[in-house]
Amino acid sequence: MRGTPLFRIALLLALPLAPVRAQQPNPLGGTQADTAKTQRQPNAAGHQAPAGFEGVDSVVYRLAPSSRLEVKTGKAGLFGFAGHSHVIRARAFSGDVVYYPHAPARSHLQVTVSTDSLEVLTPPDTAEIRKVTEAMRTETLHTDQYHEIRLITKEVTPTANGFHMIGAFTLVGQTRDVPIDVSVEAGVDTLRAEATFEIKQTDFGIKPFRGGPGGTVKVADRVTFTIEAVAVRADGAK
Repeated sequence: MRGTPLFRIALLLALPLAPVRAQQPNPLGGTQADTAKTQRQPNAAGHQAPAGFEGVDSVVYRLAPSSRLEVKTGKAGLFGFAGHSHVIRARAFSGDVVYYPHAPARSHLQVTVSTDSLEVLTPPDTAEIRKVTEAMRTETLHTDQYHEIRLITKEVTPTANGFHMIGAFTLVGQTRDVPIDVSVEAGVDTLRAEATFEIKQTDFGIKPFRGGPGGTVKVADRVTFTIEAVAVRADGAK
């Protein structure tokens, strides 16, 4: 695979988390209103399921359009050589979360982003936006060959605020395991999650950009993705 500037790879994910509010409840602990009104009921194994999930084995949530999947890059990062900061966002994505309230470690998710939907939002120079977007799609992501970016969980471990997950992240045909800490707030009808994770472009066979006079302009190997996910209940409880 050709070594291409990582800055564009970051674009590709524009996929879907922001800092978690300090007052958020414990992982999958329901909304604040749920927590205040109803006490959680522990199951036989001692795990306290969120209020409203009594007698429910699992719930399927579907990623909502209000979710935000994007990558923010700065002058010292991916787009440093371009002299501007950029925000890239995914316009077309889908995903499902299967939540087991009484056995949260069994929960899992998958997210798919259409590479053709990735758009550069800033700077306001429309000519540059078109140029960078085109380069991202044709030179970095090769969207004619790689149509999707995927994230699928392999391992899930409950934490104080949500989950620590190991996800299989697929980019330009390369799949690598990525650790992700996710803050989660689960309600009966809506699940909200926030997270950030990093990848190294070199792990996906991409050579970090280096150019300018004497190679003085460099692009960092690490890329950070931010996700703010909202998922709504897709079907009845099982």
